[in-house]
Amino acid sequence: MGKPTDIRVVGTRLYFLPIRMRMPLKFGPETVTGVTCARACVRVADSRGRTAEGWGETPLSVQWVWASQLPYELRLETLKRFCVMLAEAWAGFEVFGHPIEVGQDFQEQVLPGLLSKMNEKSPGSTPGPDVVDSASRATSDADGGSPSAAGQRRAFPKPGEPMPWLAALICCSVFDQALHDAYGQLHHRPVYTTYGAGWISRDLSAFLQPASDASVNFNGRFPEEFLLSRRGDKVRAWHLVGGLDPLDPSELTGQEPHDGYPVLLADWIRSDGLKCVKIKLRGNDAGWDYQRLVSVGQTAIENGVECLSADFNCTVREPSYVNDVLDRLRAAHPRTFDMILYVEQPFPYELEEHRIDVRSVSRRKPLFLDESAHDWRLVKLGRELGWTGVALKTCKTQTGALLSACWARAHGMQLMVQDLTNPMLAQIPHLLLAAHVGTIMGVETNAMQFYPDASIPESAVHPGLYRRRDGLIDLSTVHGPGFGYRLNEISRELPTPAAQFQV
Repeated sequence: MGKPTDIRVVGTRLYFLPIRMRMPLKFGPETVTGVTCARACVRVADSRGRTAEGWGETPLSVQWVWASQLPYELRLETLKRFCVMLAEAWAGFEVFGHPIEVGQDFQEQVLPGLLSKMNEKSPGSTPGPDVVDSASRATSDADGGSPSAAGQRRAFPKPGEPMPWLAALICCSVFDQALHDAYGQLHHRPVYTTYGAGWISRDLSAFLQPASDASVNFNGRFPEEFLLSRRGDKVRAWHLVGGLDPLDPSELTGQEPHDGYPVLLADWIRSDGLKCVKIKLRGNDAGWDYQRLVSVGQTAIENGVECLSADFNCTVREPSYVNDVLDRLRAAHPRTFDMILYVEQPFPYELEEHRIDVRSVSRRKPLFLDESAHDWRLVKLGRELGWTGVALKTCKTQTGALLSACWARAHGMQLMVQDLTNPMLAQIPHLLLAAHVGTIMGVETNAMQFYPDASIPESAVHPGLYRRRDGLIDLSTVHGPGFGYRLNEISRELPTPAAQFQV
């Protein structure tokens, strides 16, 4: 039996917003110099015909979701095309329910088939829907201009290099976020107040299965049980030190921007009052990784930082690599070692393919899944292999993040909320998740390092979200229905929709 508060999707709009970075970010073997954000609007209706709109956004972080030697432009174009497919599929999804129910049903029933369809495309095929009246079908030029015939025939990756599931999730996430926001808008409530039995028909046992070795039962339990009873407005902020970030004046190349924002780590720490620093490592050069930990650790200690984390970039193949770096650090620089709060995802994305026993690493430091943690099932597998925590991301869908948080909490795993360098609207659900789930320490937030001016319209309404002060993010301006965007107060001009569908 459903509830009178249930909704379904009756329309979608999709936008693409390109952003250039002020500083490059080294991610694995690639360097990121810009990003395209996908923004979606979802219109929902209840059984009485009442309607409301909600919004979701995420950077389409190609290098993160699809590590490959394929050209960046080809991968980005594929993600954009898939977003258009999703806009049509969401508008035609007739399931009624709470956003968690509708979102999970879409991910289980529709998303895998759409991904398979996308990956069946061969080079030179014509992807996506035909271009007709945008009031009922989709246009397909990602940047909002008039689509060309040549644009319609852009090649897709060859079979054998399919678009990964993680990429499908990131494309789906903007619609899922918008669904949650629209539900709150329709019922005039912050969406985090709707994650209990009074709003959701199916309890967690309909979505989650406990580990066989745990005395956990999800019957009669709902997400609100695993969330903080009261959201805090101040959250500790983590700063990202990328592999190309200069630490010392001698490392400056002269190509750094002169735009009034800090460049050196010590300047960032002093400017923003930072207490937490995340260190990007290579994962395939132990000497470099060790020295980077030493150098960043020394700068952190000299400037009053309290916590560090180490991100080995998913390129490590053997636990001994991480263990040797940590053991060497503990012996020579024990204070820096002690400051490391956790280690993030050293090993490859494909957890089912690379079933590495990681207990030797997690005995040294808490070990957090990130790229591998697509959903609660992989969190379950990670726990079996010795991982002790989960780094949640709203870009894997709000629904999926909540269900993974519930599963992990029920099984005694720690939580963190990691950034995807979220600007503009994408920052708000990201920070709200961290404020509601309760993390090991604060939230990673680094858009202000790489493209601070991208969020100027949003920061006029929510200044505390886009600037770190005293090492904190301030969410006190986020209030009202849905995600509390206060969108009508934000003066941002959007491009022509890249796709638009309605029932």
